[in-house]
Amino acid sequence: MQESEAAHNRVIKGLAVCGRLPIFPTLTDTIYGAPDLPVKFNKLKFPNPIGLAAGMDKYAMAVPMWERLGFGYTELGGVTMHAQSGNSSPRMFRAIKDHALVNRMGFNNPGAKAVAKTLQQWRELSLWPAHPIGINLGKSKTTPIEEAAQDYAFSFNVLKNLADFFVVNISSPNTPNLRKLQNKSELDKILKTLRSDDDNSTLFIKIAPDLTDEAIDDVLELAISHSLAGIVATNTTVTRPESGNTQCQNAYNEDGGLSGAPLRKRSTQIISHIHRNTKGNLPIIGVGGIFNTNDAWEKITAGASLLQIYTGLVYEGPSIAGNIVRGLKKRMEQEGVKHVKDLVGAAN
Repeated sequence: MQESEAAHNRVIKGLAVCGRLPIFPTLTDTIYGAPDLPVKFNKLKFPNPIGLAAGMDKYAMAVPMWERLGFGYTELGGVTMHAQSGNSSPRMFRAIKDHALVNRMGFNNPGAKAVAKTLQQWRELSLWPAHPIGINLGKSKTTPIEEAAQDYAFSFNVLKNLADFFVVNISSPNTPNLRKLQNKSELDKILKTLRSDDDNSTLFIKIAPDLTDEAIDDVLELAISHSLAGIVATNTTVTRPESGNTQCQNAYNEDGGLSGAPLRKRSTQIISHIHRNTKGNLPIIGVGGIFNTNDAWEKITAGASLLQIYTGLVYEGPSIAGNIVRGLKKRMEQEGVKHVKDLVGAAN
């Protein structure tokens, strides 16, 4: 197994064990916990705006611990209808100097029923976190595109009573043809199916950073017409930056989605575009290249109400969420801003 993925798995397994031991969650909270910086978003209340992005905990193994590491919410998954092992290894690569990752994991997960069982066990053990839990829904690799709506609906119905919100992932580059579902007609089918099964659940769409402005506007139109809670912007990118570093270039030569610092500017541009074009009426979860308080501030003032971290956690370590929240609170106090909502879209 490639070393980057092996390191990831060791961390998740360690957190899974710690989550079941009485002293470790409290100790972790003491060391890494974040102060309150509350955000009310849709019908949900978040202790702070910094969330864990999908892809970090696909098996729901460490559910009690993310809150203790200072995160204001957790997005689990991606979860598919069928269990699947994902693409062959090696499939995760670090571009160290550029603070970036390239992955082609391919929605490796145990399937919706197995994740539901694990979530139920956490509840039965009274280890369910106080912060909101979301689930990222993907399409099974073996499911034909024309049956995608039914695939998403199966996972959604199995899990809908076990989470606070759901993210429809139509933008991973690592499942063949998945990004075709960002097409207006295909996405409309999926949303109609999900909404016919449940009109009340908090649903988001996760989009790719490689979409044109016109394609983004098509997604926004559907999101509004189907009364979705908002947009997650953005997933990983298939584009690559220029790099004079040999190790980084070797990583960039691999197939897969790029995340981390090189994605920061593009994801912020898309957040700003969405905020302006919807006049701030469609909430945004911003993700892409967030490593510190300045990155978080940029995303929020561009229009994001909540943020998510993945690659930043890999490079900055377990203190990242708490450090960013403390930094935001300090800067807000300096600038006389009382609530996060007062910052959202300020740069626009």
